[in-house]
Amino acid sequence: MIAAPLRALRIARVLFKHRLDSLLEGTPFATLRWLIAPVAWGRAEGGTRGERLRAALEELGPIFVKFGQILSTRRDLLAPDLADSLALLRDRVAPFDGAEARRIIETQLGQAIEALYTEFDETPLASASIAQVHAARLKTADGTPGRRVVVKVVRPGIQKRIDADLALLKALAEVVARTHPRAEKIRPHEVVAEIETTLRGELDLQREGANASVLRRFWLDSDDLYVPEVFWTHSAESVLTLERVSGIPSDDIAALDAAGISREKLAEKGVRVFYTQVFRDNFFHADAHAGNIWVDDDPARRDNPRFIALDFGIMGQLSKNDQYYLAENFMAIFVRDYRRIAELHVEAGWMPAHLRLDDLEAATRSVCEPYFTRPLAEISLGEVLVKLFKTAQQYELTLQPQLILLQKTLLNIEGVARHLDPKLDIWKVAKPVLEGILRERYSANWLAAEFKKRLPEIITRAPEFPRLIHGFLSQQVEGKHRIHIDSHDIAELKRISAINQRAAVYAILGSGLMITAAVLFGFDAGGPSWGGVRAATWVAAASALVCFIAAWPRRK
Repeated sequence: MIAAPLRALRIARVLFKHRLDSLLEGTPFATLRWLIAPVAWGRAEGGTRGERLRAALEELGPIFVKFGQILSTRRDLLAPDLADSLALLRDRVAPFDGAEARRIIETQLGQAIEALYTEFDETPLASASIAQVHAARLKTADGTPGRRVVVKVVRPGIQKRIDADLALLKALAEVVARTHPRAEKIRPHEVVAEIETTLRGELDLQREGANASVLRRFWLDSDDLYVPEVFWTHSAESVLTLERVSGIPSDDIAALDAAGISREKLAEKGVRVFYTQVFRDNFFHADAHAGNIWVDDDPARRDNPRFIALDFGIMGQLSKNDQYYLAENFMAIFVRDYRRIAELHVEAGWMPAHLRLDDLEAATRSVCEPYFTRPLAEISLGEVLVKLFKTAQQYELTLQPQLILLQKTLLNIEGVARHLDPKLDIWKVAKPVLEGILRERYSANWLAAEFKKRLPEIITRAPEFPRLIHGFLSQQVEGKHRIHIDSHDIAELKRISAINQRAAVYAILGSGLMITAAVLFGFDAGGPSWGGVRAATWVAAASALVCFIAAWPRRK
């Protein structure tokens, strides 16, 4: 393994060569600019800084190419030109020996290649920084040729190289954290941690296979998206066998037109698939560039085309809280309710509660309003979201990495869709999809299903509620209950105290009614019924809902 000082020296030399040594200014490595200059031959000429940065990462090797790809998702930290350039990074990596791939497969699966596959091509179909892919054909139980597959194999020795480069990146992050004037905004340790998590996830092909399996289950028999089947008997931590599929890369317009595929329908489906993955399934493909998104080339699907998803190493999920508030943010953007957008950012916990909503509303308006001077077909929801989050950073914005990943994916999807159909009105397509999903998600049937799912937990904990309620009321009567408020305004303190006490009463009453409804539902009390549920249960549940609504905090 290359010693860390020598590796750092080589990185500095490459930065200097590509005229990126200005990045060293303000750090303890600034003097390296002059130490490296005598040996940094062949200074690159021309090109934007983004192009030079991309070239430097490619020269440093496959791991840094992957770092650049991951870093390109952090549009909240990078200048737009740098993020766009890094997003163009592709793994142009020389393949490793096919005989070595064969040895890894046999070691991982514990059988000879001939026992697993009737055909195995040692020349890879594709080679990337983490793994490469070989064509093969499964061997059936009677020894005859089975289905065509692709076998993905992790590069030998890649774990050590990643460990070494991650150690160096962590050391550099510590230097940046100590010396950079905007370290709190850049958050170098979090960026490196995010890169590490993504890389280690991509090293585990068992995890990628599980991602593909789950996504396939969500979209099984769909006319919009196809996900290849995983063959678990031929997969392990460093080997993944998938069904081999054929298709046209989604950015190959000439091939799509030659195949007679409707690009307009395809573009609309791309937008619908994304919003469905995020808000229905809460499991979205987060590396959705054209290389990973193909189009089914089956002639029978010309008028009803569907996408094919590939490479499942990076998938995104949101917490229920973020999922709800993100959906509400989109709906507020659709109707230009800037006040609501400001309120949602605070209610979601993305921004501190002490901020003035008037200021947030004005900042939101300044971001969104210029977009609405354009035709709707030219507006990008991804751009709006990125600019909203960047503006909100001035107001102490705190975001989870999943939201940043979603921003990047949304930009990718909109890019693919607009490439297919430049006249696509993304808002017109996205709004009804989102409205339909939310209508179904928060319908009475959904609430009843959630209630039934949690019924055993409610019944189990029901005996504790009288004691907890008694303890709470005792504190109120004896004046021992404390409300922690970061405020010195006595009038505001009294107002908030009154609101909290009223909310507490409604919340207690609602909890009691909810327990009553749960008990009635669980023990099927007698009396008239409606929809198979006793009327008394409905009355208790409805009354509890009214109480909870009355107890819900309202921002003044």
